[in-house]
Amino acid sequence: MPANKKYLTKSAWTKFSKILAGSLGGYLVTISFHAALTRIFLPKDVIITSFITGYLLWAVLLLFAFLIRQAWKTWALYTVLTVVFAGIYYLPI
Repeated sequence: MPANKKYLTKSAWTKFSKILAGSLGGYLVTISFHAALTRIFLPKDVIITSFITGYLLWAVLLLFAFLIRQAWKTWALYTVLTVVFAGIYYLPI
């Protein structure tokens, strides 16, 4: 059964932005999240587990980008998450 046309994105720029937000934004959130985890756990343990959890988190964030209707909301959410996780990592102890 084909998809209902009213739910499909019509603009090529919106499609491109969602793909870019899902791939690049998801990657930045994943990297900053695992960097923030090094504040809690030993860095060598985070690096070892990030081989599996990094890919899983990135894949979920890639799919999640297409569930949000507006691309700018995806970009805003991923930017806020990246800044929060990077802020935790760079926060002086």
